[in-house]
Amino acid sequence: MFNNQELTTEMPGLRSFARRLTRNYHEADDLLQYTLLRAIEKKHLFKENTDLFKWTAKIMYNRFASDHRRKIRFETKFDPDSYLEEGAIDASQESQLELSAVNEAMRKLSFSHQEVLIMTCVFGMSYQEVADCLEIAVGTVRSRLSRAREQLQELIEPA
Repeated sequence: MFNNQELTTEMPGLRSFARRLTRNYHEADDLLQYTLLRAIEKKHLFKENTDLFKWTAKIMYNRFASDHRRKIRFETKFDPDSYLEEGAIDASQESQLELSAVNEAMRKLSFSHQEVLIMTCVFGMSYQEVADCLEIAVGTVRSRLSRAREQLQELIEPA
């Protein structure tokens, strides 16, 4: 039998294994939590001189495989996403030209302006989060963003 402290030392490796299996951080955390709980519940089945990581990884893999089979069997039959994806239509030529113009204009901006624009407009980060991430003042973020938007507008729609 093992103690819970030994189980916690295996967590980083198990988390990494779960992320490789699921390719999704949230699903990996759920899978890790299930595995740890299941290992504690079935502690009495653990045989001495067995590798704890391999034993818990097997629990994790079995759960992942079961969930995957269940998802294929039930969710894909009734999930409208697959039907929506089949019916998806590419963007119009006009939209593609607009996107191309924005991409070209973005490349002409300075790196600091690109960085602030992407963090706020694409990733939806707050000014404070951007300031913390870039280690600059919030006022600097606001002024860079303002200048970046002005320059981008000028590059896209020349006067």
